[in-house]
Amino acid sequence: MGMDFNFLMNDVVRQARDEIKAAGYSELTTPEEVDTVLNEKGTTLVMVNSVCGCAGGIARPAAAHAIHYDKRPDRLVTVFAGQDKEATAQARSFFTGYPPSSPSFALIKDGQVQAMVERHEIEGHHPMSVVEHLQTLFDQHCEEV
Repeated sequence: MGMDFNFLMNDVVRQARDEIKAAGYSELTTPEEVDTVLNEKGTTLVMVNSVCGCAGGIARPAAAHAIHYDKRPDRLVTVFAGQDKEATAQARSFFTGYPPSSPSFALIKDGQVQAMVERHEIEGHHPMSVVEHLQTLFDQHCEEV
């Protein structure tokens, strides 16, 4: 009597998707959606989601809390590494100069990456340090709301 791995993983993925959407992020699941949104004028925070422990324990909580700030991006979006592979690959094509990293955050302004918070800056760090890092980037690149 064993647990069905696909059933378990589908539940984990659903929970990870629901958690970031509940925080106010819109899912981009196709390359076309990615191109449309990331090429818009203004600022966009992209959260590259995943099912790893540092995504659930650090990155998604940081994503949820960082946006409660005087300055923040115009748009909050997410792509899901390992799940929406084409959308994630298209988003990563905007992250010029940065290797693939998940979880991670990219701050895009007018279609150009301004800053990244890579996995090595998330994994092993306290969620509040990631929140503070994101808010520092918001101070540098975003408008007051």
